[in-house]
Amino acid sequence: MKLIEKYFHTAHPSLNKEITGIFTLVLIFIFFPYGVRMVDSSAAAIDPEIYSAIILAVSAILIFKAGTWWIIKVIWPVFAEYSDMHFERNFKSLISWQKVLIYLSFYLAIFYAFVLILASVI
Repeated sequence: MKLIEKYFHTAHPSLNKEITGIFTLVLIFIFFPYGVRMVDSSAAAIDPEIYSAIILAVSAILIFKAGTWWIIKVIWPVFAEYSDMHFERNFKSLISWQKVLIYLSFYLAIFYAFVLILASVI
């Protein structure tokens, strides 16, 4: 069993879920306007575009998340291994205010980076 896990175990299993989610959202983004027109032939051009904007935003979040994890794994493989194997244990040993400070700083940094990247793309 350990031999199988050695060769087939992925370091970050949610990356496969993110890629599947991105692929699904791209398909939905492509086929959604046609589906809306099949349901309601009088739908205005803006109707499908509003829903497409929501789908595009969700796919941008998933692509950003998968891309940043891939960059971390490529540039800092030791950090990626640490976050997979040891970060949870070390994080649980911190005081509550330190946990909140770390959590909010990471969240705000990633959110701010995402907003800046999305603004530069749009």
